[in-house]
Amino acid sequence: MTGIRLTGPAPGWAIDADVVVVGSGVAGLTTALRCAAAGLDTVVVTKARLDDGSTRWAQGGIAAALGEGDTPEQHLDDTLVAGAGLCDEEAVRTLVTEGPDAVRRLITTGATFDTTDSGDIALTREGGHHRRRIAHAGGDATGAEISRALVEAVRSAALHTIENALVLDLLTDAEGRTAGVSLHVMGEGQHDGVGAVRAPSVVLATGGMGQVFSATTNPSVSTGDGVALALRAGAEVSDLEFVQFHPTVLFLGADSEGQQPLVSEAVRGEGAHLVDATGTRFMLGQHELAELAPRDIVAKAITRQMHEHSTEHMYLDARHFGAPMWEQRFPTILAACRAHGIDPVTEPIPVAPAAHYASGGIRTDLRGRTTVPGLYACGEVACTGVHGANRLASNSLLEGLVFAERIAADIAETRPPRTEPAEAASEGGGEPVALLAPETRTAIQRIMTRGAGVLRSAASLAAAAEELEALHRSAAADVDAADPKDAVPGVDAWEVTNLLLVSRVLVAAAREREETRGCHWREDRPDRDDAHWRRHLVVHIAADRTLVVHRTETAAFPPVRAAD
Repeated sequence: MTGIRLTGPAPGWAIDADVVVVGSGVAGLTTALRCAAAGLDTVVVTKARLDDGSTRWAQGGIAAALGEGDTPEQHLDDTLVAGAGLCDEEAVRTLVTEGPDAVRRLITTGATFDTTDSGDIALTREGGHHRRRIAHAGGDATGAEISRALVEAVRSAALHTIENALVLDLLTDAEGRTAGVSLHVMGEGQHDGVGAVRAPSVVLATGGMGQVFSATTNPSVSTGDGVALALRAGAEVSDLEFVQFHPTVLFLGADSEGQQPLVSEAVRGEGAHLVDATGTRFMLGQHELAELAPRDIVAKAITRQMHEHSTEHMYLDARHFGAPMWEQRFPTILAACRAHGIDPVTEPIPVAPAAHYASGGIRTDLRGRTTVPGLYACGEVACTGVHGANRLASNSLLEGLVFAERIAADIAETRPPRTEPAEAASEGGGEPVALLAPETRTAIQRIMTRGAGVLRSAASLAAAAEELEALHRSAAADVDAADPKDAVPGVDAWEVTNLLLVSRVLVAAAREREETRGCHWREDRPDRDDAHWRRHLVVHIAADRTLVVHRTETAAFPPVRAAD
């Protein structure tokens, strides 16, 4: 334990449970349903409403070897290729072999997928996949359908849920084991203000951290809260430098910030072409799969074209689909484009890369266990080893399903006893971290976009690190000042403080990795260097509050427990 916590009042109320699940996407709700089915008293905490996480924004679908002639082995091969030498093969094998049945169980939970005329699940292709294996729903509304089904199942099961609640820090007992979480509930409801859920098992399923960048496909709630909480609790994180930038995000202007509309890879899977302003396809000859190359390759190609043509975007041309296909297969994307004055039926769509998915996160084993006893992580917040240096398209929903079931099974098997949080933790003790003013958020996002975006270099990363450390030092100095003007504790200040921490870790890892691999593109180190860098970078906070970056000796992760 680091003893570091967010500055805020001590919990004014508390409830007890066997498990607290933080997050309400596919990972969190699947974990909660499985834990409850095993007879565990389960509480779900979510930052907004139950259906407001990243899952409902997923358009393309969920990948699994469900089609005739497809096999888990082929799915494994495509995943390993996309991961650029850093996938944990055992984790990937777990994903692809347990994945098809996990999808079938999702269907029995109530999710309805699109089907063919013969009644089979309709499958499409996306980048990096050599076969059609992407199941989708509502054409391009897969995440919304999965979220709907899981939320309905949670409500039918009458699970205890706490909405509009930002989780602050991990509570631990006298032995340093997980004993619950502190949280702040916004607005009126059953609970209000800062409180605690005391539980011996905590599952973080808080999603991503795309809001560290100016433009992202992530919702506004994706501020890296889970990773920041885990770091303060003493957990290890890994591979945070591997941020996937989705190649085709609707371009709304150079100054556009915040969540941007995604144009799913499935559009290219159905035959759309990437073209420049003259209508010339530029992916031909760059990769055997052309527009369906892995995302890092496509994002880099688009960025190169933008630089060469001194333009701010490229185009995605799917006019040949015709109106009926757009309306039936991609109604969500069609509506989003038209809402912004673009009609993809009659004109190419302007697109540019934007931050999309964190391939790294809190380091876990195959049961979702972190390096802190009793703390689990699942979904985008976790680093299971499945994604390596670059996530294969549509593997994320599947990872959430498969590892959620594994976490629930582990908790149900071990059933740790409830313990009391240590006095300092339960009373808001420990060393409070300096909070940043909410308006610092924009500064962090611009620093990260400028220095640690699609294109990185030693110089850009050094500049970003210096600017981020200046923000960190300024906040810390203000706490020690005779007349401190530090930010008032509250959701905005807590979020931006979390953003700064995860940004510092991301930049520290990106500076350390002196090569180009997967979605980490160093202009000054353009080659992949397996001899020195087919390794993971593991980061934790030391007792003196400094960030410690450690390179593993091999491509394999070390155990999360000494006894493993």
